[in-house]
Amino acid sequence: MGEFKVHRVRFFDYMPSGIRCMAFNSKADRLALARLNGSVEIFNFSNNYFQEKVIPGSDSRSIEAICWVGCDRLFTAGLNGEVVEYDLERLCPKYTLDAFGGPIWTAACNSAETHFAFGCEDGSVKLFEILPDKIQFERNLDRQKGRILSLSWHKSGTLIAAGSLDVIRVFDVKSGHSVQRILVDRGPAGTRNKDCVVWNVAFLSDYTIVSGDSAGKVQLWDANKGTLIKTHLVSKWDVLSLSVSENEDSIVAGTSEGTVIQFQLLSPTIGDAETQWIRTRTFKHHTHDVRAVTETKTAVVSGGLDTQLVICPLMDKVEVKSSESVLRKVIFPHRSLVSCAKKPSLLLFQFPDQLELWRLGGTDTVGKPGESLPVTRKPEKLLQLKRKGDDHICCSTISECGHWIAYSTVSSIRLYQLQCDNNNISITKVSKLPKVLRSAHQLQFSADSSKLFVASEQATIHVISLSRSECKHVHTFKPKSGSSAPVHLLAASADGQWLTSANRHCEINVYNLKKLTHHCMVPVYNSLPSAMAIHPETSNLLMAHADQQVFEFSIVDKQYTDWSRKLQKEGLHRCRSKWHTPITHITFNPSASSQVMLHDTHMFCIIDQRLPLVDLQAQFYSQLTPKDMSETDRPSKNNAFKMCKKYQIVLGSLTLILTLYFTALFPWPLLHVNLLEDDWLVVVERPLIDIHSQLPAPVRQKKFGT
Repeated sequence: MGEFKVHRVRFFDYMPSGIRCMAFNSKADRLALARLNGSVEIFNFSNNYFQEKVIPGSDSRSIEAICWVGCDRLFTAGLNGEVVEYDLERLCPKYTLDAFGGPIWTAACNSAETHFAFGCEDGSVKLFEILPDKIQFERNLDRQKGRILSLSWHKSGTLIAAGSLDVIRVFDVKSGHSVQRILVDRGPAGTRNKDCVVWNVAFLSDYTIVSGDSAGKVQLWDANKGTLIKTHLVSKWDVLSLSVSENEDSIVAGTSEGTVIQFQLLSPTIGDAETQWIRTRTFKHHTHDVRAVTETKTAVVSGGLDTQLVICPLMDKVEVKSSESVLRKVIFPHRSLVSCAKKPSLLLFQFPDQLELWRLGGTDTVGKPGESLPVTRKPEKLLQLKRKGDDHICCSTISECGHWIAYSTVSSIRLYQLQCDNNNISITKVSKLPKVLRSAHQLQFSADSSKLFVASEQATIHVISLSRSECKHVHTFKPKSGSSAPVHLLAASADGQWLTSANRHCEINVYNLKKLTHHCMVPVYNSLPSAMAIHPETSNLLMAHADQQVFEFSIVDKQYTDWSRKLQKEGLHRCRSKWHTPITHITFNPSASSQVMLHDTHMFCIIDQRLPLVDLQAQFYSQLTPKDMSETDRPSKNNAFKMCKKYQIVLGSLTLILTLYFTALFPWPLLHVNLLEDDWLVVVERPLIDIHSQLPAPVRQKKFGT
C-alpha cells in the first residue's frame, strides 16, 4: 500500500469559542447555536448532524439569545442592545435594530410566531411585531426594578413569565401590567445575603412556571396562585439553562458543574393516574458551565464554556445500534481551516481574527517504519496577518506556489502577494481588486496559481486572472438551476480545465475553464457534499457527502463511473458506521494514481481503486495480517479499503515514518491531512488537552477523600 514520512503538526493553536445559547427548529430539524465570539452555526440533524452553515462573528456583536421564526428566519439579540435578523442565503446579518432598552439579556417568541418579547437591562420587556420582511416595535410592558434575565410565553400568547433578581413576574400581554409577583427563596441560610438570580423560566400550558436559579434549584410554581409546587435541589452551583420538550413531558436543566439533569412527568406508582415531575437522568459530558440545553424527539443537546456541542441520545426513544444511538461531541468545524502550499511546504492557518503562515520543518535522517526522526530544521512561523475591521474571517486560501494569499470577511476580500527569499519574506497588498469582489463564501487558487476562484455571496463564481502587474476579472459562472444557495466547496483540476462547485441545495456544478461555459451538473443527491476533489489524471470528480457516502463522477463522460456504481451497489465496509464526523478533505497519491486519501476528525483512510471492494460482513484485517500470510492466501485478505485509526505515539516528535502495512493511532483530532512532494504526509493535529488548558477553571467540586 505504501510508506510515508509524516509531519505531525501540533502548532496550530486553534481555540473554539464557547457556546452561549441555542434553539432547535423541529419543523426544519435544524439546530442554531451562537458562540461567545458572536458567530452563529446551523446544524442539520436530518443530515447526519452536519454543520450546514456558519455565519462569522464580529467583535461588535455579542449574542445572549437566539430564536427561530418559521423554518427559515433566524434572530439573535445581545448585550450591545441590538436585534439581528440573518440572511441565511448570504450568511450575514440582514438588518439590525436597536431595542432602546440597553443590553438585551433574553428573548422569546410566542407560539403563534407573531410577536417577540425582549428582556432588557433597564427592566423593561419590549414587544416587537413579526412582519413578513422585518420586525417592528409595538410597545413596552410595565417597567420593573432590575434587569430582565429570562422570559417565556404561555402557549395561549396572553401571558409572559419574566425572571430577574429574587423574583418572577407574570405579565398580562394585553394590558401590559404585572398580574403576579413571585418571590424566589435565596437558598440555605449561609447564602441568604446574596441575590438569587433567576437564570431561566419556562411557562407550561397548564400554567405551571419552571425556574432555574443561582441557588442550584429547579422549582415549579403555580402561575395563577403564585405559590410554590415543588423544589428540586440539583446543584450547589447555578442552574444556568432550562428546556422543555415539545409535548411538555420532559424538562432538561444545565448547571455550572457541567451536569445536565432530566426531569420527566411520571406517575410515582404503577397504575396511579396522578403524575408529578421526577428526576430521572443525569448526564455528565461537560467540564464547565452548561449555558444552553434543548431536547429533540430522540436526544438531549447541550453546550457550554467547554466549547463542545454534545448530542446525547435518549435510548428509550431511538433504535439500538442505529446512527441516532451514538453519543456525539462536536468540537471542531465541519470544514477545513488549513490551506497547504505543497511545493514550498507552507501551511496557512485560519483564525477568526488573523492568518498564520508556517514553513514546515524537516529532517535529513533516514529511518525505519515507526521510528521517530530527529528534527534538523525546525518549523518556522513566517507571517502573522491580522484582519482589518470588526468582522471575522470566514474563508482563506494560499496558492500552490506559496506566492498568493487571499481571505474574506462578510464585508470585503483581501489579496496579498508574497515574496520569500531564504529567511526574508515580504508581503504586498493588492490594492486594486475588481469591483465584483465584495465578499466570498469560498476561495480557491488554480493549480498553476494564475487564477483565483471566488464563490460570491450571490451564489456565483468569479474567475480572477492574477499577475504581478494587475488583477483582472475574467468571467462569472452562474448555476444553471438559478439557485441562490451559497457555495461552500470549490475544486479545480490540475490541468486548469475544470472547476466544480457545491452549494447548500446539494447541487454540484461543473464548469469548463477553457471555454468559460457550464459543462454539466452532477445528479443531485439528498445529502450535502462535505468534501470533493478532481483526479489529476482521469479528471474524475470524487465526492464525499455528510451521510458518509462516496461517489465518483466522470466529468468527461458526464456520468458516474463503473467503480462508483459498484461501490454504491456493494457498499463500504461496515466499519464505516463508526465514522461520526464528516469527511472534510480528499486528496490523491501522486506516486500511485489509484489511491484516494480522505479523512475526518478522527481517522484517515486510503481507498485503492484497483483492488476489489471488501465484503460488507467480512472481517476487517490489519494490514499486518496479509503481510505475514503465504503468497496464495494473501490476495484473499487484500482489499481496496485501508483505514488508519492508529499509529505509534511518539511524544515530542515532528516526524515519523508511517507504513500502511500496520494498523496505525491518531491520539488527537485531525484538522488537516495532505500529501506533499517526496512522499511526505502532513498531519495537522489539535490535542484536546491544549484546548482544555486554555479554558477558565471549572467550579470547585468537593470529591470524596479530599
